[in-house]
Amino acid sequence: SQPDCFSAHRIRLMSNLFFLSFIFLIFASRCLFAQKRVEAGVFLDYLDASQTSTNNFGVGGRFGYRVHHDVMLEGELAYDYGINSAETYRNIVNGNLAAIENTSVGVTHGLVGPKLQPGGGGFRPFVTLKGGFMDFRLSPGLLPLSNAVSTLLGLRTSNLNAAIYPAAGVEAAIGPVGLRLEAGDEIYFNNGVHHNLRLTFGPIVRF
Repeated sequence: SQPDCFSAHRIRLMSNLFFLSFIFLIFASRCLFAQKRVEAGVFLDYLDASQTSTNNFGVGGRFGYRVHHDVMLEGELAYDYGINSAETYRNIVNGNLAAIENTSVGVTHGLVGPKLQPGGGGFRPFVTLKGGFMDFRLSPGLLPLSNAVSTLLGLRTSNLNAAIYPAAGVEAAIGPVGLRLEAGDEIYFNNGVHHNLRLTFGPIVRF
């Protein structure tokens, strides 16, 4: 009868709409996940360098790619501008203070490693462990003293040092744009282990 045909047509139409909606949701969810596989950002960088007793500020950038739902592989590069530090020289015979001069200390950081973080949500805490290098740039020594040695001799003879960086922080985002705050201990090895407080803050974008 005509009502039965009409009902059958409605059922087929609803079934087709349901199937198309299901396919659309799957496609949209995959696109959304793909948009969150990549994260890039710039940041302000603060380093409390223990060996030189300087508070260095600079800028940097980072790029990350999600290799797992909760794991992102990140790389970052930053440069902290030169800050004057009082470099002391001690007599090599008796250890007494021989001279003091102002030395400009700049630092370049290069780090790569995993970041553990939930893959969804607008508020995401995270932890990270990276490895790389810290390159200290010191201005030339102005005191040609043969009987004195600088307390920063280790950095002058080996300015490029291996480093590891355990850190934690949080990201807050609305859509693809957000902010990231991070704090950690940047550790480098130069005639021993040197711990340095590091803070970064800046915008991020996910796509």
